[in-house]
Amino acid sequence: MRIAVIAVAEVMLQLGIAYWVSVHQPGWVVWTLMCYIISGTLNHSLGTAIHEIGHNLAFGHHHGPANRVLSLVCNLPMIIPVAVSYKKYRHDHHRWLGHEDLDVDVPMHIECRLFRSVPLRVVWILLNPLFYALRPFFKSPRPVTAWEGINLIVQSAFDVIAWHCLGNYAFAYLLMGTVIGFGPHPMAGHVISEHYLFADNLVTHSYYGPLNIPLFNAGYHVEHHDFPYIPFTRLHKLKELAPEFYNHLPYHSSLCKVMWDFVFMPGLGPEARSITTTLKSQPETYNKVPHFELTSALTFPDASKKAE
Repeated sequence: MRIAVIAVAEVMLQLGIAYWVSVHQPGWVVWTLMCYIISGTLNHSLGTAIHEIGHNLAFGHHHGPANRVLSLVCNLPMIIPVAVSYKKYRHDHHRWLGHEDLDVDVPMHIECRLFRSVPLRVVWILLNPLFYALRPFFKSPRPVTAWEGINLIVQSAFDVIAWHCLGNYAFAYLLMGTVIGFGPHPMAGHVISEHYLFADNLVTHSYYGPLNIPLFNAGYHVEHHDFPYIPFTRLHKLKELAPEFYNHLPYHSSLCKVMWDFVFMPGLGPEARSITTTLKSQPETYNKVPHFELTSALTFPDASKKAE
């Protein structure tokens, strides 16, 4: 229930700022900074709220429609309808983690072939919101549901109202918050930090740092995949209660460093994912991970050893 209050407050704050932009029409420098710092942060935070709500962690598993309605509300300032489709494919990601076709988080072959050089990795980060949105429909298309239709109708109606009532300047502020917030923004680094191979034989990594506050503790990603129905308010307690399972694992402490390493380190980029083609559950995906010798953004605890 706590996430419902916080998420609705974020929606109201974002729309209030958009109204301010509409009234005061700041110069392009101020507008650009606001898009990056404020809109990008709030919209990405709302995206991680949608992730949390997608696991029915706002109102519980017995109140599915209420969770979906809340996700539609969170989606409004993001301009692009993503809430319901994200929930649908996110469950596949948890079930088929690392599967070449069924895990839509895994980049397509064309992404891995095209975006290998440093400049093209930067382009990939810039275009990642587009890839993230379209990849499921190419890799593992599923029938459109009624709730996805509702998501589209509600979001389209809101977009028309926002355009007419706030004007194109404020509308662009909201839209760029999504484009930037899920692209070249520090918070977007958590998407890269979670499952790219920064260390040998580790398909999933956690991030422990201050950005977990607006990310609703999405950085506790190993913990989340172990127990996907623990709410964000308690994930850190799981690590405290079971230190023998988590304290020895390497982790990220800087999402900016994650993005830097992703672009500039040899061996990284979109192709640095653990891939399996077998229809098995998560533990088996760890058996055939390629060997990577990297000195990366990961922090290795004393109890942990780097791959040799």
